[in-house]
Amino acid sequence: MKYPFISVIIPSLNEENYIENTLKAIKNQSYSGKYEIIVADGMSKDKTVEIAKKYTKNVIIIKNKGIAIGRNAGASKAQGKILVFIDSDTIPSPNLFSGIVKIFKNKNIVGAACKLYPIESDRSIRRLYKFYNKFMKLTIKLNKASIPGVCCIYRKSIFERIGGFDERLHTFEDVDFSLRANKLGKIVMLKDTFALTSGRRIKSWGAANAFISYLFNFFKFYLTGRGYTEDQYKS
Repeated sequence: MKYPFISVIIPSLNEENYIENTLKAIKNQSYSGKYEIIVADGMSKDKTVEIAKKYTKNVIIIKNKGIAIGRNAGASKAQGKILVFIDSDTIPSPNLFSGIVKIFKNKNIVGAACKLYPIESDRSIRRLYKFYNKFMKLTIKLNKASIPGVCCIYRKSIFERIGGFDERLHTFEDVDFSLRANKLGKIVMLKDTFALTSGRRIKSWGAANAFISYLFNFFKFYLTGRGYTEDQYKS
């Protein structure tokens, strides 16, 4: 079997409490092919960069803030044909890369996502993620793929063709990207793989408030091109 070169891109900002688990999970992938890890850091003030350098030599410092800027900067350095974007508080299952190889044999597929589960055991947060996985699957089925940047995979050729993530967007830049990519080919949900991610923002907002807020801002973005403001999302 031919294994494609995979580039894993991790945007980070003050994630010393999370990023090491993310990097360990990537290093422990059951994958026989070649891959690289690129951490694009937005000038963290904690030990994020120090931790990242223990796992990869590809740590770049981004002076301009913004997750879209970080993802694009990381992708610009990537050598792989497949780009895997993973947030710095997210732990992919050990078979994620192997699942990617199977899916991308089909040249009509331009992107992929996996099921997401919260690291936290809070039942209300778990229910919210269960709903989101179903919602994500529905948008894929309707060819209106709304894929979160938490863990998403795209062909580099497609990334370059559509110009990367829109750096003018503070939020929903990931959904905007997946919608544009979906116009050029098929996006799928990976089977038998998943990623665990931090539900800390949901926990701080409250599950019910987070659910209502996300749905409102999702449809607002879909209709107007604008979702949360930067301040709303940080609060």
